[in-house]
Amino acid sequence: MSNINLDTDPERNPENPETRHAPELAKPGDVSHLSFAEIAAQGHGATRLDPDAPAVLSVDDLKMYFPVKSSGVVRRTIGHVQAVDGISFEVPRGGSLGLVGESGCGKSTTGRLITRLYEPTGGSMHFGEDRVDLAKVSNRAMKPLRRDVQMIFQDPYTSLNPRHTVGSIVGAPLAVHKVVPKDKIKDRVKELLEVVGLNPEHYNRYPNEFSGGQRQRIGIARALTLNPKLLVADEPVSALDVSIQAQVINLLQELQAEMGIAFLFIAHDLAIVRHFCPEVAVMYLGKIVEIADRETIYGSAHHPYTQALLSAVPDVKQAAVGGRRERIRLEGDVPSPINPPSGCRFRTRCHLAQDICAKVEPPLLQIGPRHKVACHFAGELGDAPRTPVTAGLLGVDGQGSPDPSVTPEDIATGPGYEKRWFDVKSRQMVSA
Repeated sequence: MSNINLDTDPERNPENPETRHAPELAKPGDVSHLSFAEIAAQGHGATRLDPDAPAVLSVDDLKMYFPVKSSGVVRRTIGHVQAVDGISFEVPRGGSLGLVGESGCGKSTTGRLITRLYEPTGGSMHFGEDRVDLAKVSNRAMKPLRRDVQMIFQDPYTSLNPRHTVGSIVGAPLAVHKVVPKDKIKDRVKELLEVVGLNPEHYNRYPNEFSGGQRQRIGIARALTLNPKLLVADEPVSALDVSIQAQVINLLQELQAEMGIAFLFIAHDLAIVRHFCPEVAVMYLGKIVEIADRETIYGSAHHPYTQALLSAVPDVKQAAVGGRRERIRLEGDVPSPINPPSGCRFRTRCHLAQDICAKVEPPLLQIGPRHKVACHFAGELGDAPRTPVTAGLLGVDGQGSPDPSVTPEDIATGPGYEKRWFDVKSRQMVSA
């Protein structure tokens, strides 16, 4: 592996004995005028999609309901927080899937379900060549699988035990799974620290002696100790400034290329997701509303929520020349996941909503070779249809009432893509 240096944190000082021995990057100069993509491209280009790669993880109809208890001596369950409600997707082997959406939409819960930090309410999560269902295996049977499924946590300050040294934090998985002999753990930990750009001599230091960027790299080193096949990265760079974000992303790209690691990359920064993830899934209130390859999501989004998210992304170049992208402003707040709206969950904030949106939940319908969307009025920005495109498929009329004269179609809603899909312009099924 080439020598990647990530230590350009503002806290770093050449005169500081705690950090002066770490490897140095070439001086990046002033990058304040550059976008994230431009900074990241100085190291690696955007990750590319391999459409023929088999799935290392296949999630089908995954659900997570948290019970809501009443107050008092006898605490009854009076409702459920529907944090994740029937999502389906695939993560390709050695590839990356981005999961984006507003805070509270269920992204982090999805990551914790896949790593089995939460017990799912329903659905399946088939992993690896043997297609082991992570949702159904016992805790004892899950232990060996944890070697292959690891997680990078969002907060580098709370995810590291302040009472443990870096050596014990990174070396704990090695000791638990007995991957290397006991007397070789220290050498392996030092090797991993060097891989992520930290000084191996800091083995005995505590987390509070490191900057935020360095702590996040400690978390990455811990996740890499067992050579996992799948890494769930829960906003791994959200606590870092833009230049450090780009360098951490470049590190993850190089590790992915050399070790063949697949990523479920959870984030709210669409610029970072665009660079790292060839495929992107958009979540809203526990549901996936659109999923597609990078070019389709960013250039031809068909769901009004995805279009609103993209309109909010700052554009450095447009600001420099005085241009300004038209912002789509959503009305109202996100509904409560305890009592979500009927039909389409986005309808209470959608300018396209009609009667059918309240009566019938739109399926996650495949509308292109690698494009799915859950919207009755799916269409490109400014070109949405006036009548629901899904009515004929679902056997209902334009208002969402059952139509006896229309035979419903059998719509595939599972993970992955079919060779036939529904063309929203012609409103007919087409084949590749």
